Amino acid sequence: MQRREATVTQINNYIKAILERTEVLQNVWIKGEISNLKYHSSGHVYLTLKDETSALRAVMFKGAVMRLPFKMENGMKVSANGRIGVFERDGAYQLYIENMEQEGQGDLFKKLEELKKKLGEEGLFDERYKKPIPRYPQRVGVVTSPTGAAVRDILNVLGRRYPLAEVYLYPALVQGTGAAPSIVKGIEFFNNNASVDVIIAGRGGGSIEDLWAFNEEITVRAIFNSRIPVISAVGHETDFTLADAVADLRAPTPSAAAEIAVPDSTEIAEYLRKSNERLKTLLLKKADDSETKLRLISERASAASFTRRIENLMQVTDYNFDILVKSCQQKLSEKVSVLSEKAVKLDALSPLKVFERGYSVSYLGEKALRSVEQIKEKDEIKIVLSDGSLKAEVAEITRN
Repeated sequence: MQRREATVTQINNYIKAILERTEVLQNVWIKGEISNLKYHSSGHVYLTLKDETSALRAVMFKGAVMRLPFKMENGMKVSANGRIGVFERDGAYQLYIENMEQEGQGDLFKKLEELKKKLGEEGLFDERYKKPIPRYPQRVGVVTSPTGAAVRDILNVLGRRYPLAEVYLYPALVQGTGAAPSIVKGIEFFNNNASVDVIIAGRGGGSIEDLWAFNEEITVRAIFNSRIPVISAVGHETDFTLADAVADLRAPTPSAAAEIAVPDSTEIAEYLRKSNERLKTLLLKKADDSETKLRLISERASAASFTRRIENLMQVTDYNFDILVKSCQQKLSEKVSVLSEKAVKLDALSPLKVFERGYSVSYLGEKALRSVEQIKEKDEIKIVLSDGSLKAEVAEITRN
């Protein structure tokens, strides 16, 4: 029997032709749940339609997307109308969607929203519970699959950015049955041993089913209860899980999580180099300033400089002394003038002046006589004149 050979392209084109000639496949309505939804920058949309047991790749080009009256979301149940064709490059058949009708949200999506609301009401997503990520961790714990691309990305970035950090991997299931308990055990392991400064927990991207372990309640609570800060690293930038919401910091990818977890050693080295240069410049300037001050002090301390300084001080002393003498003389003159004026006034008021004009003062004992009522006949009195005193006896008293 003669052997027939064909190229891959020929086979793909042959299968494509068969599908295109099958009329029932050229205008078909298919019910399913949207998964792996990706909006391309071109405006086209790539997705998967799935049910309980199977999945079908699909594409919706920009023109059809623009006619759609709603925005597609993962977990949404729809009825899609289009044709089945073959994408020759990959040798895969897919649904080319022309129209779509929304039927409701998928069961997983509903379950996710209900759990999100419940945990949110308990406060698990509050910012006040977020712990700070250490700036210079010495030990980094990683909870992820030991065979996936995520662990390779994390280890490569950590080794490149901060080789000083010790990295400890807890091999965990990240998809399928038992994945959530496995992730929880990894987080609890690091907490019970207090062996790391920060934990990265995550995996690569995928459908809502693939990422479901990071939406499980036990996973979310384990991250919330962790005493060690946790960085979530689940999927690509468009994927979002409840683990992202509860984590102390969310990274869009595993590589980004590693970048966030540790500093860049090259940046640290550059910072230290610049700091060293700044310190050297400051020390040199300080030394120059000290040398200048020392030179000035030395110049001031020289013999000639010291003699000039003494002469200058002597002149200043003489000048200040002259000012002080003049000030004292002026004050003394002012006081003498005031004293002279006071003496003239005091002299004018002196009782001795009155005596010189012929007046006298009479005393009975120690008391000066002011009235005849103070004495009686035969009393001895003392009469004080300007140049002496007399003793007399009262012979007669005459009243006015």
